[in-house]
Amino acid sequence: MEHPENSEAYKGLVVNAGVEQPSSVNPYLKRKPRRHQPTAGEFVEGILKGNVTLLSQAVTLVESVRPEHQALAQEVIEKCLPYTGQSVRIGISGVPGAGKSTSIDAFGLHVLQQYGGKLAVLAIDPSSERSKGSILGDKTRMEKLAVHPDSFIRPSPSAGSLGGVARKTRETIFLCEAAGFDKIFVETVGVGQSETAVHSMVDFFLLIQLSGTGDELQGIKRGIMEMADGIVINKADGDNLERARLAATQFRNALHLFPAPESGWTPQVLCYSGFYNLGIKEIWDMIYEYIRFVKENGYFDYRRNEQSKYWMYESINEQLRTSFYQHPEVEALLQLKEKQVLEGRISSFIAARDLLDTYFQALKR
Repeated sequence: MEHPENSEAYKGLVVNAGVEQPSSVNPYLKRKPRRHQPTAGEFVEGILKGNVTLLSQAVTLVESVRPEHQALAQEVIEKCLPYTGQSVRIGISGVPGAGKSTSIDAFGLHVLQQYGGKLAVLAIDPSSERSKGSILGDKTRMEKLAVHPDSFIRPSPSAGSLGGVARKTRETIFLCEAAGFDKIFVETVGVGQSETAVHSMVDFFLLIQLSGTGDELQGIKRGIMEMADGIVINKADGDNLERARLAATQFRNALHLFPAPESGWTPQVLCYSGFYNLGIKEIWDMIYEYIRFVKENGYFDYRRNEQSKYWMYESINEQLRTSFYQHPEVEALLQLKEKQVLEGRISSFIAARDLLDTYFQALKR
């Protein structure tokens, strides 16, 4: 008997079987088939035709940490290499709040309207050290470029590994060039060593500064100033115009104290307003004058060759680091050595030497 309460002993008490519960799975829900993973040949064919969807998917493969994605990405990049190198690569840096994204929106719209072609913007977005997340909101500050048919904006998280992101950005540049983008902007995080990494992959390095924020000399830092091929003072409008001109004069005076650049070019200092689109033409005249100048004296090709050599060594360093930390014997010993260092039983240098000895001996076997 299903319910003993329905027996003769419990007359007057009836317990129903209840309502049959429906399945938790929607019977009308159709499971979507898995998206087809393009082959390397399909990726290359689509990229060379300017297919932005396949370009975006290829960039995602480049940024992935999965070994199978990395292998496919490297195959795609290798097949795209013969179609690269025909763009003008421009690095854009400045402190947070200097107006980099707003300026890129104005710069990009101007260059597309005046010179035509296609523009790719690669923005490195800082990641949170706590949550490891990134906002990736650069498109919201590039309202006009975001809807322009000849532009491609790709924000990428730094994810705490600046060297790795820089390498992936350089590989993304190759993919964009193969897709027909003849102008490429690389926007830096704007903090720390990101400028050095971006400087090693662009033809022209533009430094955006502000005036009226206190001591202008705080912006005159030797390392970043020596890397800059051009310095522009943003927000030179309204009541801030005179302060911007004064800051420009201070930067020009500071540039005279530095050694002459290898290119033979004298960096210029200009004022402009990204918000009001004032002085944009003069900045682009300066950039194209620089490109013409370094192509004539041979520095353009020399710099690109030096950059290729630099990234070869960087790739070797990264591969060695990855091989070391992913080696099974090193992984097994790492926690023990770390514990011994924290307990004060051995020094950091002895622990590092033991780990390296273990790694090299394992390679010999």
